Amino acid sequence: MTATDQAITPRTRRSRLSPEREKELYEAVLDLLREVGYESLTMEAVATRTRCSKATLYRQWAGKPELVAQALRHTKGKAVGDIDTGSLQGDFHEVVSRMDDEELRKETALMRGLIHAVHTDPDLLRALRDLIVDPDPTGLEAILLRAVSRGEVHPDCPALAYVPHVLVGALMARPLVANQPPDREFLLGYMDAVVLPSLTA
Repeated sequence: MTATDQAITPRTRRSRLSPEREKELYEAVLDLLREVGYESLTMEAVATRTRCSKATLYRQWAGKPELVAQALRHTKGKAVGDIDTGSLQGDFHEVVSRMDDEELRKETALMRGLIHAVHTDPDLLRALRDLIVDPDPTGLEAILLRAVSRGEVHPDCPALAYVPHVLVGALMARPLVANQPPDREFLLGYMDAVVLPSLTA
């Protein structure tokens, strides 16, 4: 096993944390990511913030990449795979309605904290792909597949593969282009004007 494998492969846990304690740790990790970014986040800082020993952290998570990826997976966003309004536009609008402007602000801050790190830290990139991207825990793919089955989107539509990219891009671009945080009104307009036409044209 390589050093990289060791950095992202969970170790056998000697004693499992309670769900409440695990949630507290994950929230602290995400708060630190927003405050200082990935590069400056340390296991020692997490231990201090949560009044936990570093030894306990390393018994539960093999290192910072795994801890960050698990925190994102367990506390980032909401599952939307159960949304089925009968139309793709209705589904997208329901997705946005489940968010609030404060959540969107926090999501954007998280992405800013990670966007550079995923290009410079291969362990983090691999952990994020293994734990978050590939499993699609939010269920966006399920919404798109239902739209295909209803005949709203052609199965060979090239835009299908890019939906996650354009949604992330919208969150990151709004502060840069308009000097405003993304909010629900902006996302609804973006869905109707950009995402839906690209899928249903």
